[in-house]
Amino acid sequence: MNAILLTVRTNSTRLPNKCLLKLYNGTTTIEYLINRLKNTNINIILCTSINQNDNILEEIAIKNNILCFRGSENDKLDRWYNCCLKYNVKNIITVDGDDLFCEPLLINVALKQLIDKKLDFIKGDHTNLICGSFTYAFTFNSLERVIKLKDSDNTEMMWVYFTDTGIFNIEELDFISNKYYRNDIRMTLDYKEDLNFFNEIIKLYEEN
Repeated sequence: MNAILLTVRTNSTRLPNKCLLKLYNGTTTIEYLINRLKNTNINIILCTSINQNDNILEEIAIKNNILCFRGSENDKLDRWYNCCLKYNVKNIITVDGDDLFCEPLLINVALKQLIDKKLDFIKGDHTNLICGSFTYAFTFNSLERVIKLKDSDNTEMMWVYFTDTGIFNIEELDFISNKYYRNDIRMTLDYKEDLNFFNEIIKLYEEN
């Protein structure tokens, strides 16, 4: 199947438990993102760790009728790989739990491009796309190759295994409006100021 791997843990340090913080409308940040991703009509799998502190995230996944996988705490690639094995995922879109305004349109475009053009990897990060609007899409086959290549269990900066090895067929997103290319906009949740930003936008949206 095709799936969005929603990657999230509770052990944030800059903004503790940011995935469980309440927004202006009373929804937790992670549930807001889950509801947004449901607009893609693609299977969503919440990928978290086996740390008992993340039990609450599994409960949230069940409550919101999405799949859940729990794996390695630090090795993101290993967590994704075993998740895909369990659920037989062939095409993958990754979404970080910090990216509350991740754009469903871009996710759908990426999945279609990945399949139609038989690519290994599509990058949105580091391409001047609005930060937090889209990250990556790739195939399980390319993930399996990366698992054999990686030389560390710390894979937070996982994209380098795809982009810097020179062995994968990689493209940026196709046919995207210029309005999505704004490197002066940042939409990701790391600090209290970011939470205020999201609240202001949600408030404006819901009141108009």
